[in-house]
Amino acid sequence: MTDKSRIGFIGIGNMGWPMAACLFHAGHDVAVFDHRRITAETFAQSVGGTAPDTLGELARSCDIIVTMLPTSAAVAAVLGQIETALRPGTILIDMTSGVPAETRTLAALAAEHGAFLIDAPVSGGVSRAKTGQLAIMVGGAPHIVERARPILQAMGSSLTHCGDVGAAHAMKALNNLVSAGGFLIGIEALLIGQRFGLDPKLMVDVLNASTGMNNSTQKKFAQFVLSRSFDSGFGLDLMLKDLTIALGVARDTATPVPFASLCRELSAAAASMLGQGADHTELARISEKLAGTELGGPMSPTKPGAACPGTPPSPP
Repeated sequence: MTDKSRIGFIGIGNMGWPMAACLFHAGHDVAVFDHRRITAETFAQSVGGTAPDTLGELARSCDIIVTMLPTSAAVAAVLGQIETALRPGTILIDMTSGVPAETRTLAALAAEHGAFLIDAPVSGGVSRAKTGQLAIMVGGAPHIVERARPILQAMGSSLTHCGDVGAAHAMKALNNLVSAGGFLIGIEALLIGQRFGLDPKLMVDVLNASTGMNNSTQKKFAQFVLSRSFDSGFGLDLMLKDLTIALGVARDTATPVPFASLCRELSAAAASMLGQGADHTELARISEKLAGTELGGPMSPTKPGAACPGTPPSPP
C-alpha cells in the first residue's frame, strides 16, 4: 500500500465530515458518499475529493473504505451493495459504534470477497474530530491494523489495538457505559447540592479539583447542562444504542450488571420522554424532572418540617 491511498469514506455526518476532511488534508485522495447526495457533493466542492454517483463506483476505485454510519445494520446494508465490487486486498475500516457479534459476521463476509474488515470506533466528539485528535480503538488482525495505521493516524492522536475483530466495538460500548454512568451520578450530585444550597457552578469547580472529576464534570456540565444549551453534537439515541450494545456484551458473557442496567433504562426513559433528535446531555432533564428542580434555576421549596437548605438538622 502506498503512503497516500485512495480512500472511500461512507457517511458524511457530524463526525464523518471532519474525519474525511482530515484524510483529505493529510494528502489522501478521498471519495465520499452519503445517502444525502447533496451532502457528498457539497463536501467535494467545499473541502475536496470526489463524490462518486454510486457505492459500487466508490468500491471499485478505492484501496481503503471507511464507514462512519449509525448502526451495524447500516454497515451491513452498505457491504451488501459493494461486496461484488470490492478489489482484492481492500481494507474496510468500520468506524461505526457497532455490535461486536455483527462486526465479526461482516468481517467473515468481507473475507469471502478477498477483503479485510477491521473495527475502529472513536471517542472524542465533533471537536476532536475536527482537529484529528480522536481516540481510536481498533480490532483486527495485527498486520491489517498496521496497514491501516497511517489512515487512522490522520484522524486520531491515540490508537489502541484492543484485540481481534469486534474487540474495539465492545470497548467503545463499554467506554460509553462508563461515560453515561459518570454523567448520571454527577447530575444527581449537582441536584442534591443545589437543593442543599450549593451553587452548581461552584460544585463543578470543586469536582474538577477533586476525586469526583470525570469527563462529564470537565466537558459537559458547565458547557451544555448549566448553560442550558444541550448541544454537544452527540445524540441521546446514539448513546442509548451504545448502552444497549454494552448490556448485550454483558449478557453474552453472563456478567451481572445491575447499575449498568439502571443506567440504560434511565437513558431509554429520557429518549422516550424527549423524542428523536435530543442531545445526550439532555439526559440531565430526566433527573431534573424526578427531582422537581432545574439545575441553575430556583431551588425547590423544602418540605414542611425539613431543614432549610444549607442549615444542619436540629438535634433530637
